[in-house]
Amino acid sequence: MTTKVLRAAACHASPIFLSASRTTQKATTLIQKATSNKANLVIFPETYISAFPIWSAIRAPTENHDLFKRMVDQSIYIDGPEIDALRTTAQRCNAMISIGISEKARYSSATLWNSNVLIGSNGDILNHHRKLQPTFFEKLTWSAGDGYGLKVVDTEFGKIGGLICGENTNPLARFALMAQGEQIHISTWPAVWPTRALQADNITGKARNYDNVAANRTRAAAHCFEAKCFGIINAAFLDEQAIDIVAQGASNEASVRQTLQLSQRAATMFLDPTGMLMPGFTVDADGKKQETEYLQDREDILYADLDVSECVEGKQYHDVVGGYQRLDIFHLKVDQSRREPARFTEGRRDEESEP
Repeated sequence: MTTKVLRAAACHASPIFLSASRTTQKATTLIQKATSNKANLVIFPETYISAFPIWSAIRAPTENHDLFKRMVDQSIYIDGPEIDALRTTAQRCNAMISIGISEKARYSSATLWNSNVLIGSNGDILNHHRKLQPTFFEKLTWSAGDGYGLKVVDTEFGKIGGLICGENTNPLARFALMAQGEQIHISTWPAVWPTRALQADNITGKARNYDNVAANRTRAAAHCFEAKCFGIINAAFLDEQAIDIVAQGASNEASVRQTLQLSQRAATMFLDPTGMLMPGFTVDADGKKQETEYLQDREDILYADLDVSECVEGKQYHDVVGGYQRLDIFHLKVDQSRREPARFTEGRRDEESEP
């Protein structure tokens, strides 16, 4: 087992909404800041490049065609210049990067995936995961992914895996990572996830919105307890620019704006291998550390030092992929193949085999 302690840096940050190039530049700046504070792994939220399509939750689908076009335009290719820039930054800063992207396909003008990319400190892509199933209103934007990225990466600091947002509700997806010895689990989330229109007078009543802070922590904590792994919960921050873009042009503009302003903000935090909150710290401009349990209402970077040797003791009690499992009764098969729309072959058949 590794003896190296990982310093993780979770960026509780907003994208430059629907601008892939400017968001990539912001990410690069944050990576440089985090690594100047000795971070070995820098994490960004769900579809950080370049937006989470929150409009689909609170605007009618018939009003969202232009926003979808912008989303397609500002989604990125896995082999595009934005990922290349991040790979170069990872190598230059000698740090791993985990980042959420809205990914587009080369073979379609409008197929998108909610993806996460883990980049190694040498600039290599260590894992490329597409969200297995978009959640609720997300289906209006993203296609279903596949099992190709259901992988745990063995690094010098421990075995790192991750799932995107609602995937952390899927016990089989989580078990697939546990079965690969996951020790550090990254879960990424949007800044808000409204399920109801909100007004100032009903924020505490029956129309209260989805409590995504409690839901996110519950899911991540359950996984940490079951896997005996560390958890990194990384959510985005919602800024006024994003609210303006989403609200403008909606027939119910005032309601959209108010719902976004009143919706509970998601939080960024760390969990230990028992599922308990693990206080992190921020670093100010003078290099002074400030212990912080979580980030929610402001942009910043939350740091924590993770020692995977702490993942051992809990396995004595419940090793759900080993001594606390009945492998003779339960069997899980995971298809990790990448799905493509067609398979093409070139060349002519052997003449002797032709009819």
